[in-house]
Amino acid sequence: MSAAAAVADLLAGEILDAVRTGAQWTLAMISAILLVYSVAINTSYLMLIFLATWDAVDSHRKSRFFSQEDIYANPLTPPVSVIMPAYNEEAGIAEAVRSMLSMRYPTFEVIVVDDGSKDGTFERLREEHDLVELPRVVPDDIPIRGTVVSTHVPANGSTPLLVIRKTNSGRADALNVGINFARHPLVCMVDADSLLDPSALLLVARPFADDPLNVVATGGVVRIVNDCDVVGGRVTRVRMPRRWLVRIQVLEYLRAFLLGRTGWSRIGGLLIISGAFGLFRRDVLAEVGGLDPDSIGEDAELVTRLHRYLRDAKRDYRIVFVSEPVSWTEAPSSRAVLARQRRRWSRGLAELLWKHRGMIANPRYGRVGLLTLPYFVLFELLAPVVNLGGLALVPIALWADAINVPFALALLLASYGYAVLVGFVALAVEEYAFRRYNSWRDLGVAAVASVAENFGYRQFNAWWGLQGIFAALRRTKQVWGVMTREGFSTPGRSTGGNRG
Repeated sequence: MSAAAAVADLLAGEILDAVRTGAQWTLAMISAILLVYSVAINTSYLMLIFLATWDAVDSHRKSRFFSQEDIYANPLTPPVSVIMPAYNEEAGIAEAVRSMLSMRYPTFEVIVVDDGSKDGTFERLREEHDLVELPRVVPDDIPIRGTVVSTHVPANGSTPLLVIRKTNSGRADALNVGINFARHPLVCMVDADSLLDPSALLLVARPFADDPLNVVATGGVVRIVNDCDVVGGRVTRVRMPRRWLVRIQVLEYLRAFLLGRTGWSRIGGLLIISGAFGLFRRDVLAEVGGLDPDSIGEDAELVTRLHRYLRDAKRDYRIVFVSEPVSWTEAPSSRAVLARQRRRWSRGLAELLWKHRGMIANPRYGRVGLLTLPYFVLFELLAPVVNLGGLALVPIALWADAINVPFALALLLASYGYAVLVGFVALAVEEYAFRRYNSWRDLGVAAVASVAENFGYRQFNAWWGLQGIFAALRRTKQVWGVMTREGFSTPGRSTGGNRG
């Protein structure tokens, strides 16, 4: 070997050692950041669960002094218009409307907005309720994009149901049409694939009766109905789903949608009311222009816009999450459908945060600006980036000899263990407060699902979330995609067919 070649080899080795040393230091810093991030996000979940526990204990204490009869008889309980947008919901629309019409509530109406369905959605309703066409003037309190084709009511003249047929223009625009036609001061938005517990409307309307001047919106709990028994539009038996993919979603809904939102509501920082079950003051919805048809996360965007509008106007207001009432919805049972849903959620969050970026860390918007929105940026929007980024760094760390494998495995086990602990605590709080599952087997399955969630499910979720962020950055066309439904399970008969 020549002297020049030897020098070149030596120089290359020194450069490689320098790169490896630099990579070691860089990876050590990134590892520390990832560790802090993991501890912080799980601790935030735990804090929200403790706030939800506090709220549940407080609610149980107050429940001794009132009953549902008191709410029903209270003259301040305002009438409600229940709006149900429907697109290709043939499989479950009859059960859903039947459930809504049998709600226990003093005065209400149900408005179904058929958003240009291509299946038998309208035919199922017409057959079920003997609908006849009754032309009505289209109100214009909120601008709409679609065209109202016809309006229909039951022939008996006594059933409080209105069915509106319109050209397809999206869920948000369908809800805006329903708000325009609504005759009552409160508007309840529910999905056509949802079922409500009999007392759900009474309980979610209670804050309006207790504080009619300040409460502008309330949200209710959304739970998964897959494989539960449904009779006459009512969930008669609650059970864990058969598929593990759906079982894991049960735990996810419990932690994020029940306990998480209860915790945020407790400190006055609620940002999201699910479109599957939310109650709003109609006059305030008209003031802010209804839902944004250009937003793929229109539900969260509406609540954020309400916060912004009311804070800018310096008006006192409250947006409340009520943990007792329940809306049952069908969760995706296939990975492809779940992927589309999570990409849509992630994209909607990214677009919402960008649209309302002026509120982030802005003291003018109180807890929502200083706490809720920064939390959603750090622990909701960026979570997929951090999770997948950490996984991508593992091969580099092994190459740079910057990782102590036994220590890394112990750290990973501790991180997953903390996440599992959070899931167990959430399950324990839910069982203490609501006791929806009466079988020890169901509770055992829920506990196993809480562990299984951390191995594969969260990683796929992160990947889909990252795809949603990239779609938002590229501003590609917003597409909801096809949501295949199985319909609601009723003992003694098979479930309904698919719907798009």
